Amino acid sequence: MKIESDFLPEKQCIVIDIGTKYTKFGFATEHSPRCIIPTCCEIDGTFIPDIYKCKDEQTLMLALTNFIHMLFYKYALVAPKDKKVIIVESLLSPTIFKEILAKVLFITYEVTSLCFVPSHCASLFTLGISTGLVLDVGYKEVILIPVCEGVPVLRLWQAMPLAGQSVENQIKTRIDISQLSDESIDSIAEDIKARCCFVTTLKRSKILATGQSVEPKTTDVEYHINGESSITISGDVRETVHDVLFEENIDEMSITTMILETIVNSNVDIRLKLAENIVLIGGTVMAKGFMSRLKEELVEKLKCSKYNNLKITKFKFHVAPAYENYIAWLGGSIFGSTNNLNILSQTRENYINENYVPDWPTTFTRQKTE
Repeated sequence: MKIESDFLPEKQCIVIDIGTKYTKFGFATEHSPRCIIPTCCEIDGTFIPDIYKCKDEQTLMLALTNFIHMLFYKYALVAPKDKKVIIVESLLSPTIFKEILAKVLFITYEVTSLCFVPSHCASLFTLGISTGLVLDVGYKEVILIPVCEGVPVLRLWQAMPLAGQSVENQIKTRIDISQLSDESIDSIAEDIKARCCFVTTLKRSKILATGQSVEPKTTDVEYHINGESSITISGDVRETVHDVLFEENIDEMSITTMILETIVNSNVDIRLKLAENIVLIGGTVMAKGFMSRLKEELVEKLKCSKYNNLKITKFKFHVAPAYENYIAWLGGSIFGSTNNLNILSQTRENYINENYVPDWPTTFTRQKTE
C-alpha cells in the first residue's frame, strides 16, 4: 500500500501551458514537459479545431473538453480526477477562454484545485529573480510585460502581431511552393524556418536591404520533401526572413522600440534594472542569432534623439536555464513545488460555490486579506 501512495505522478501537480501553436504538458518538479504537441491536432482521426479560433462558447467548450481528454489519457496516462492543476497563461488571454477552461477542468474532469500562473512571472521563477523585462515572442504575437518585485506592471505592456507566423509567411512568399499541397505548406515553412534559417547581423542586414551582395555569401541549401522532391532555399532567404521581426510598422513600432518605450515609460528608479534583466521566452527567440541581433538593434536605437535622456548604455540578457519555448512551463513546474500553490489555488468546492475564477492580482489580494 505504501508503494501505491508514493507513486509520484499520482501525487504531483500537473502543469499545462496552452500556447497558440504548441501545448506543453507535464508534472511539477520535473525539469522538462512530458510532451510538447500542436494545440490544433487530431485525436483518433477526429480533428480538434484551433481552440483560439472558436467563435462561440459551445464550440470552445467541446474543443477544450476533447483536448484536455487527449492530454491526460493519451500522453500523461493518468486520470484528471482529484488532481491539482496549474495553467500557465498569458496575461492577455481572453477571460472567456479562462472561464470555460476552468469549467471544463472542475466540472467535466473534477480536478481538485486549479491555479492560473502568468507566463511572464513564471519565467522569472526559473532565474530566481523578481524584477525583469520579459519578452515573449511566440507564434502569432510578441508580448512584452515588465515585472517588478513579482508583480506584472500591466500599464506598461506592449504587444504586436509580429512573431513566428510572420517569418513563415516570408518564407512562403520567397520560395517556390507551386509543387506543394495546401495542407503541407504550413508545416514545411515551419520546418524550413527551424532547420535552414537564422538571424543575420544588423550590418549585413542593412547591406542586403539595398540589394548589394555581401561577403561571405550564405550558402544555398536543398530542402528535401518526403525523399521525392526538393526546394532550393537561397542564402538570401535563409539570412533575411527574420528581418521582418525588426522592421518598424506605420506607428514606428518594432520589437526593439517596444523594449525602449517600456523602459522610457517606467519609473526612473527601475529603468536600469529592467535594462539589465531582459528575459527572452517563446519558440521564435530560439532562432540562431536572435539575441545578438536584438542587442545590436537596441544599441543602435539608443543613438536616436528620442532616447537621449534614457541614460542607459548597455543591455543585459539572462541565459535561459532550458529551451526558451518551454521556459514559462518550467516556471510553472517550479511554482508547483512551493507552498504558495495551496495558498493561491482555487478548489473545486470554492468554484462550485462562487462560480468565479479569480485573476492573478485578485488572488494575491485575497491572500493578503485572509
